[in-house]
Amino acid sequence: MASSDAPRIILSVASPKKVTIHKKGKKPVTFAKGGLHRSVGVPQGQKIPASKMAAAKAGRYGPKAKKQANFATGMLAAGRRTAAKKKK
Repeated sequence: MASSDAPRIILSVASPKKVTIHKKGKKPVTFAKGGLHRSVGVPQGQKIPASKMAAAKAGRYGPKAKKQANFATGMLAAGRRTAAKKKK
């Protein structure tokens, strides 16, 4: 199989709770699925309220939750917006 025929992996699961995003030309990003939900105390499957998201981004839930909130609103949200544009 030639290198151009090889399938590209965009999203892979490293373990049941870890997810890795691969993007061409970028370093792979691995994160725990549902980590922000656990950090702010919202059950997975429910939307995180804007007040809790703002508090997490301000660092009131700790430095790890702050990083998770910035990651969720930055990189992950950008990916969802890109997918929505391509879907139209």
